[in-house]
Amino acid sequence: MSTFAIAIISIMLSVAAQFCLKTGLSSDEIKEILTHPFTFHTLFKVLLDKYVLAGFFLYGLGAVVWLEVLSKWDVSKAYPLVGLGFVFTVIIGFLIGEEVTVSRAIGVILICAGVLMVGRS
Repeated sequence: MSTFAIAIISIMLSVAAQFCLKTGLSSDEIKEILTHPFTFHTLFKVLLDKYVLAGFFLYGLGAVVWLEVLSKWDVSKAYPLVGLGFVFTVIIGFLIGEEVTVSRAIGVILICAGVLMVGRS
């Protein structure tokens, strides 16, 4: 598998992690827990939510996959690809009904231009 494909897999794992964390923290149970003063008990309950746990797991898996990318490419070439996570996140967000404004879309286009410039260098 190409290094670029491995990088995309790592980035997609991070994007999936974001949506898992958002789902977990948006649940009614977690929202209720977060209205109470901070204690280790409330922190523990939040961290043990299945979506929050899945999000952390996906982040960890994405980091492990990213190690393969770093073993083959310079960080200065690899890391700008992380900007593609913005693209994937906006696309998936749009598909699930999140508002994507014109300014947000323009920002993502600028990020893509930057990633393309770095990728060609």
